[in-house]
Amino acid sequence: MRIISGKYKGRRFNPPLKKCQTRPTMDMAKEGLFNILANQIDFEDIAVLDLFGGTGSISLEFLSRGCSDVTYVDKSYICNRFINDIKEYLSIEQEFKIIKADILMFLERNINKYDLIFADPPYDYKVTEELVAKIFNKGILTSNGVFILEHDKRYDFSDHPHFQNTRKYGTNIFSWFG
Repeated sequence: MRIISGKYKGRRFNPPLKKCQTRPTMDMAKEGLFNILANQIDFEDIAVLDLFGGTGSISLEFLSRGCSDVTYVDKSYICNRFINDIKEYLSIEQEFKIIKADILMFLERNINKYDLIFADPPYDYKVTEELVAKIFNKGILTSNGVFILEHDKRYDFSDHPHFQNTRKYGTNIFSWFG
C-alpha cells in the first residue's frame, strides 16, 4: 500500500492483508477517486468519515492531502492495531480518530456530522442497502456533503433519491450520493 499524493506521498506500508481480511482500494481506482475530489473540495476544510477503513489507505490519503479531521472506523482488531501504529509513526494523533466498532452500531450511536463519508464494505456485505439508508436517515452527512460507496457490479443505486453518479475503475465502482 502506498500514499499517492500530499505530504506523505510515496510512503509505503505493508498491512497484514491476510490477517485483516481486507480488499484495499487499488491504486488506479484510488488515484481516479482523489483526482475527482481534488477538483471539487478543499481537503483542509472537511471532516471525513472512513467506514470499513481496513488498511487505512483512504484515510491516510485524506490526511496526506491536508485533512485535519479524519475518523476511521473498522471492527477488525488487527486492522485497528496496524493503523494505530501508522498513526503513531506519522505523528498524526490530533487529526486522526480511530474507532474499533461495528459500522451499523457506530452509525446508530454517532452524533457527529461529516462533509465526506467514504464506505468500502466487503463485497459480500449483506446489508449494503441498509448502510446507505442509515447514513441518510441518521443525518450524519452535512447539507453539502458527499457520500461515496465503493462496491461491485451487483449493486445499482441509480434509483436512490440521493444518488448523483457512478465512476468505474476496473472492477471498482464508486457510487456518489449527496
